[in-house]
Amino acid sequence: MFKKILVPYDGSHHSERALETAIHMARNDGASIHIMYAYDQLPDYLGEPNLQEVLNRVLSAARALMDSAAQQAHDQGVAVTSDVLEGPAAEAILRVAEIENFDLIIMGSRGLGHLKGLLLGSVSERVLRQAKIPVMIMR
Repeated sequence: MFKKILVPYDGSHHSERALETAIHMARNDGASIHIMYAYDQLPDYLGEPNLQEVLNRVLSAARALMDSAAQQAHDQGVAVTSDVLEGPAAEAILRVAEIENFDLIIMGSRGLGHLKGLLLGSVSERVLRQAKIPVMIMR
């Protein structure tokens, strides 16, 4: 049914459940998955060389997270790609979903963000409201 699944992933418990579900669905349906991580733009006031040092740490941690998640999918025979993007998470997820023509977004109900919503995290709530494709929220 779904052939291209987008999985926003931040290593949280809920995003781990989303990844597991996406891998299971992809394996059963012959679909591919794309795992993505979005980080907020770093403040310019950090200045150089601090800005570059912080950016390098953020990117290194994000790529390690993506590599680990992608390896999980690969180990189960699922075609997988991954990406790290700068920008507010909800906007990045919606942009990637539309540009790359994904069929489904599977994401956690809460991530590792700073603020927590009452029932859903702010990112998952915004994606759920604005996505033009089906969204599955995992708890």
